[in-house]
Amino acid sequence: MPLVVGVDSSTSACKVEIRDADTGRLVGSGRAPHPATTPPRSEQHPHEWKSAFDAAFAAAAHEAGLPGDGRQGVAAIAIGGQQHGMVVSDAAGQVVRPAKLWNDTESAADAEALLHELPGGAAAWAEACGSVPVPSFTITKLRWLRRNEPEAFARMASVMLPHDWLTAQLTGRATTDRGDASGTGYWSPAQGTYRFDLLALVDPATHWDTMLPEVLGPAEAAGVWQGTDVVVAPGTGDNMAAALGLGARPGDLVLSLGTSATAYTVSNRPSADPTGIVAGFADADGRFLPLVCTLNATKVSDAVARLLGVQPSDLDALALASPAGADGLVLVPHFDGERTPNRPDATGTLSGLRSDVSRQQLARAAVEGVVCNLLAGADELAQWEPTVGADRVILIGGGAKSAAYRHTVADLTGRPVVLPEGELVALGAAAQAASVLSGATLTDIAIAWGLGTGNTVEPDTSADRAAIRQAYAAASAHAAR
Repeated sequence: MPLVVGVDSSTSACKVEIRDADTGRLVGSGRAPHPATTPPRSEQHPHEWKSAFDAAFAAAAHEAGLPGDGRQGVAAIAIGGQQHGMVVSDAAGQVVRPAKLWNDTESAADAEALLHELPGGAAAWAEACGSVPVPSFTITKLRWLRRNEPEAFARMASVMLPHDWLTAQLTGRATTDRGDASGTGYWSPAQGTYRFDLLALVDPATHWDTMLPEVLGPAEAAGVWQGTDVVVAPGTGDNMAAALGLGARPGDLVLSLGTSATAYTVSNRPSADPTGIVAGFADADGRFLPLVCTLNATKVSDAVARLLGVQPSDLDALALASPAGADGLVLVPHFDGERTPNRPDATGTLSGLRSDVSRQQLARAAVEGVVCNLLAGADELAQWEPTVGADRVILIGGGAKSAAYRHTVADLTGRPVVLPEGELVALGAAAQAASVLSGATLTDIAIAWGLGTGNTVEPDTSADRAAIRQAYAAASAHAAR
């Protein structure tokens, strides 16, 4: 049986899974941490990613019983990586400085400047590349680099995303895919091309066309793992890889709750939201992935757990002991600035405090605040995919392991919530590797592997979800004043 490898190189860790290419059966897994970061400056050195990958792959290969260093026992590999990060290298291929990550918000002023430097502003940006620049996007980080570290900018000979850089460590070749490229702010999902005119706003004298990786199609191999005949698939961004791992299709609403959170759906047409709320990404299967991202998710409930002197796992019982709506207590969870809504300098706020406030109410308010904030953004997806949520509501990420989050999502969407199992980014990357290896479509792989199934949580129909969400909307609006 051929074996394939799926990699999830996230903000916090590298996870590697080895699977049977025909059935998707897991035969080995490994994990190694990345250095912790805290916005507004959030940076990691790419060499830390490679070290973590090497350790995680070795553990997975050992568990799978593969001989030698494990590489000769697998047939294909694909890497899913955190989106948007900026990896700049010099002409010798050496990394110039630590990579700025997606949740680094130091380029907020640059995002604002870029917004106004393109004639037509937000609408023109959305038309050009599907998204309006926010501090997460790579293009804003490049402008920050030119403005703050001109010597490093002058040394720059290539620009890559985290998954691009890791793939290049395997193949020796600079490539990316349409999914991850669509999160840079200088590649157009609708046109399928780089927009060098947008990069000229960063610096008109730079020869950008020589610096960017080749964009591969969903079925194109990036090369082979050097020293082996292992096929290296194009890889993709983490959200796109998770969509593959879910077998996501138009009509699905996917909510991912981790340190940060995303809401997305698959669409057959590109999106261009001039408000900037919906990022108009491409997916990894030739379609599109309109997506909303919030910076504050489970780290908010973790912080509240710390304040209450309990473990995050114990916060569930406290939150579920409070009635829905937390008796009027509302937490706006913009603890470390926020991307949606775009409030990079915001902090969290509590409203509805009374002298009889309880630990249970605070725990419930934390969970509901995170979910309400994400759903407020998810509502905007309907303009690009009107059937979003009509088919499936799928909850993934670390927050999906929390009973409080699971039930709150079900209650506030009013829909049954599907809870798939597994490391979905690594799973989706493995599915892509199997597709490139075999020539089967990703839809065929999803069916053969049974992707996107899991237990279901039913909503509590007695919860007044409209009132809860309205109370949150009012508190959020007040916090913005």
